[in-house]
Amino acid sequence: MSVLTEAMKQRIREYFPRYPDKQAVTLPALHLVQDEFRCVPLKAVEEIGELLDLSPAEVFDTMSFYGFFREEKEKLAKKRLWVCRSLPCMLKGGESLLKEVCEKLGVHPGQNTADGAITVEFAECIGACDAAPCVLVDDEIHERVTADQAIAAARGAS
Repeated sequence: MSVLTEAMKQRIREYFPRYPDKQAVTLPALHLVQDEFRCVPLKAVEEIGELLDLSPAEVFDTMSFYGFFREEKEKLAKKRLWVCRSLPCMLKGGESLLKEVCEKLGVHPGQNTADGAITVEFAECIGACDAAPCVLVDDEIHERVTADQAIAAARGAS
């Protein structure tokens, strides 16, 4: 039984003309799958390999190289809250921001909240150094935030 829907396979195929070869589509395919399932199931790794003419090991090597992707046993919550811990953010309170967010949500970095709503993680750099401290909620940057603002943004109340 296939994990990827035909629509997902088609979306992956739509990347082919944008890249010099199929192997280059590995990252966009992994992102697409993770966005859909909040993880990358091993069966999906096999199916991506089939679409891209790669072995599952080659796809998994790419997946495991980046800390961004999650396996089934470490599925992401509904929202992913990245707290930046780059030097500019740390100088502006990023370390205490991460600590306070974790305390208020009852998690450690890399864990999901008990309600499955938020995965808290730290990022080495979000790229908004001039607006430190900042967080990333899925793909949206929130600048100069407090712990309460970061949590509200992740809960969808920003």
